[in-house]
Amino acid sequence: MSTTAIQQNPFQSMLDRYNTAADILNLEQSLRETLQRPEKQVLINFSIKLDNGQEKNFEGYRVIHSTVLGPSKGGIRYDTAVNLEEVKALAAWMTWKSAVTGIPFGGAKGGIIVDPKQHSKTELERITRAYTKALADVFGPDKDVPAPDMGTGPDEMGWLMDEFSLLHGKPIHAVVTGKHLNAGGSLGRTEATGRGVSSVTLLAMQKLGLAISHSTVAIQGFGNVGLHTAQFLYEAGLKVVAVSDINTALYHPAGINIPELILYYNLNNKSITGYPKAEAIEHDELLLLPLNVLIPAAKEDVITAANAPYIKASLIVEGANGPVSSDADAILKDKNITVVPDIVANAGGVTVSYFEWLQNSLHESWPIEQVNNRLNDILEQSFSDVYTTATQYDVTLRVAAYILAVKKVAQTYLLNKSVGNTVSFIEN
Repeated sequence: MSTTAIQQNPFQSMLDRYNTAADILNLEQSLRETLQRPEKQVLINFSIKLDNGQEKNFEGYRVIHSTVLGPSKGGIRYDTAVNLEEVKALAAWMTWKSAVTGIPFGGAKGGIIVDPKQHSKTELERITRAYTKALADVFGPDKDVPAPDMGTGPDEMGWLMDEFSLLHGKPIHAVVTGKHLNAGGSLGRTEATGRGVSSVTLLAMQKLGLAISHSTVAIQGFGNVGLHTAQFLYEAGLKVVAVSDINTALYHPAGINIPELILYYNLNNKSITGYPKAEAIEHDELLLLPLNVLIPAAKEDVITAANAPYIKASLIVEGANGPVSSDADAILKDKNITVVPDIVANAGGVTVSYFEWLQNSLHESWPIEQVNNRLNDILEQSFSDVYTTATQYDVTLRVAAYILAVKKVAQTYLLNKSVGNTVSFIEN
């Protein structure tokens, strides 16, 4: 049998889920089309001088999907696979994620086609500053607020903030989130997404009657999200039997000592390759292991119609954005596998990004307890709302999350329109 994942267009995956919710809500056609399309798509080309003196050209994107609920919000990705369809999908997911969690942001995403590992720190700074200059009219604390994503982190966000501030002649900390603490960052931001994934996992396990002490989990991805998810779930008492990074997948049925693995990872150039206390397995094999909880926390479309029939986990929690393609949804439903969708599961990042933006805007700095307590309150309420909606409509958690998100954006859009508008929707 072949279980090799065949990637589906990520924007089409988003549209499939969106249209399912729009059908249930009976969205009028013009409103349906308005909400699914990005408000703005920006393609830029720029060049920088490399350390060897040569000029190199780069292509970048910024997609604003929606500003209905507030300033658009979303990360900037540095990766050779960045493309417009991916960025459009990620921007839309940010819209729905903010809506379902009650964060007053819209959705956006950006990216540059570049391998950050092939460039020095000074080159990455020039790339980031050039990208910022090209998008200076798009970014703004009340317009569009970037954040880190794959291949970027606090350094890039600091350069972006500094360049934007220089262009405007004054410090503007709230233009970007995910910054270093001494540049206006928030306590708890680094681990926020992983903390949120772990919290939502535990909430879902409780609903399904999965006992922590007897449950096993595999986590695909050992970057910022996967590492912190593994750490928090290990601390909660779950047996983490498998993890993977871009080069290696590890499996140990008796459980992996996660603090020990993190120490090894940090000492081994941010890699789990060669860790001696677990067996190396194929990456695809990790997804098909016999276990209770599977957390894909790496990239889009790793679970598709090709491998979904062979998934053995009873609970999938989407740590990454779009790891389950829409063509796998019905298969997983038929197998009675519960999927907690990305727009709920990994919303911890945008939630604490909102906290950072709020602290910058109010010139405040919150203690870590306040950040974590508010994060937990929001995620618990969000999960509860989605679970209740799923029961009410007799749909999956994913469809329920989209119903909540699309309904909120649609209602706000209609309220913002001029008096006399006749566009409306009626729920079944």
